[in-house]
Amino acid sequence: MNHRLILASSSKTRHAMLTNAGVACEAVASMIDEEGYKQSMKAEGASAAEAAETLAEMKALRMYRQQPDGIVIAADQMLECNGIWFDKPRDRDNTRAQLLALRGKTHQLVSAAVIYKEGSRIWGTIDTAHLTMRNFSDEWLEDYLDAAGEEIFNCVGGYQLEGIGAQLFTEVRGDYFTVLGLPLLPLIGFLRDHGVLKA
Repeated sequence: MNHRLILASSSKTRHAMLTNAGVACEAVASMIDEEGYKQSMKAEGASAAEAAETLAEMKALRMYRQQPDGIVIAADQMLECNGIWFDKPRDRDNTRAQLLALRGKTHQLVSAAVIYKEGSRIWGTIDTAHLTMRNFSDEWLEDYLDAAGEEIFNCVGGYQLEGIGAQLFTEVRGDYFTVLGLPLLPLIGFLRDHGVLKA
């Protein structure tokens, strides 16, 4: 029996990463109370990695219940800096505040991915990248916000490394795909090993 491959995400970037890599899948948003889960896990002392994995698993499980005939891929990303978790910014002012808080510091982006099939989790992985933001000027920041536009409101931390956001950094240590929000290479490897992609 051939199973449909479903990406439980509204992220255009994650869907593009998979389709550009030749992995055909449907993208369907999996709606969970992310903020509620995050607050609960933070209160319980969970790490950013544990939160990312739990959120990915919750998305996968919810989507599997809606699409039981599919192989469900779900992912989540957390940004952590000095013990503080950052979310997607709400607007320009919130983006500015986040970037000022990250300016001159090294933060971590943790990306987790989980796969569900026939009611069970069959695979999962977590990867972390470390990004060092330069000491940009306030004037440059305003120019950046003008140039980047509202698209960055959909990005944790308020930047896209694949765009003008690259100018924010002096160093990036880790996998490029992990920074974009999906540990793509181990995911593709599993799909190949599992017979979803040709070996």
